[in-house]
Amino acid sequence: MKLYYLVLSLLLFCFACNTASKSAKPKLNNLTQEFIFEQPVTRNCHASTIVEVKPNHLMAAWFGGTEEGAKDVGIYYASHTGTSWSSPQSIIQPLVTETDTFPCWNPVLFKSQSNRLYLFYKVGKNPREWFGAMITSTDDGKTWSDITYLPEGMLGPIRNKPIEIEKGVILCGSSTENKDTDEWRVHIEFYTEADDQWEKVTVPNSKNFEVIQPTFLLHGNNKIQMLCRSKHDRLITSWSEDAGRSWSDMDSVSVVNANSGVDAVTLNHQSFLLVNNPLPRGTNWYNGRNVLDLEYSTDGKLWEKLLDFEKHEKGEFSYPAIIQSSDGKIHVTYTYDREYMKHVVFEMEEITL
Repeated sequence: MKLYYLVLSLLLFCFACNTASKSAKPKLNNLTQEFIFEQPVTRNCHASTIVEVKPNHLMAAWFGGTEEGAKDVGIYYASHTGTSWSSPQSIIQPLVTETDTFPCWNPVLFKSQSNRLYLFYKVGKNPREWFGAMITSTDDGKTWSDITYLPEGMLGPIRNKPIEIEKGVILCGSSTENKDTDEWRVHIEFYTEADDQWEKVTVPNSKNFEVIQPTFLLHGNNKIQMLCRSKHDRLITSWSEDAGRSWSDMDSVSVVNANSGVDAVTLNHQSFLLVNNPLPRGTNWYNGRNVLDLEYSTDGKLWEKLLDFEKHEKGEFSYPAIIQSSDGKIHVTYTYDREYMKHVVFEMEEITL
């Protein structure tokens, strides 16, 4: 009889711990927010990216010009060295050829273990015809290389930061938008620093989900999850058990999304954050982008809202980027109504049971 009660007590204890773990939310502390610039340098701006260049030194970039897709759209950047953001500076101008001028799109900043700082971006008339380019820096962004255009068929990380699966091997989440059919498809690109080579890996998609712009979560033991923007009012996911070399068939997760870009960060192998526009898509592309939230998960499947960064009747607050810096702080940047770039910083307490 005593053994019965002991077993029952243990079962109840385990159930209580499991319930608590599911309901517990991490606490956010010391949240601050600011605009990266107070005076816009272009009429329109969008698609920010952020990287920690070195401790106490951040860099952000975005594209800006008259409007998205206009021939004057280039890439701009600013740095933060512990006190405030520097004034925005142009880093990439539109590409001028003998016959046309092509705008820039979707910059992605990334620093590899070899201390090489990358700025990947796209060039072209539109997302159906653009091509990939990059510049690099070996002195933390003081000087940059000449522009390198990626091999035909390679686009680099399409919107979100890549991950380095081993030193010198960079895993990029990429996607295409078909010029004739407007079909959206995700694929993976491996870039190897040592030989400057690119390799494309397909992602199974038997259900023909319309997907672009993957972001990655790291679950440990070479297990990687991608979350993708879609046309289906939900995020779409795929999993890899071999560090991105092969992927499971795509499926949906229960995260509502307004057909807008998302980004995520891995805090540890059982703690993840997602920045998302959590409303269904509307008639127009910008519908649903008036709310931008922060969500938390312990498994990458079930997500719970922690707070709203923005919640308005109208407006566009979108295309977030999120990183954790070496001091443990979380940094989020995003488009604020196509006029400004916003920067939010906070700390997150570990959950204790």
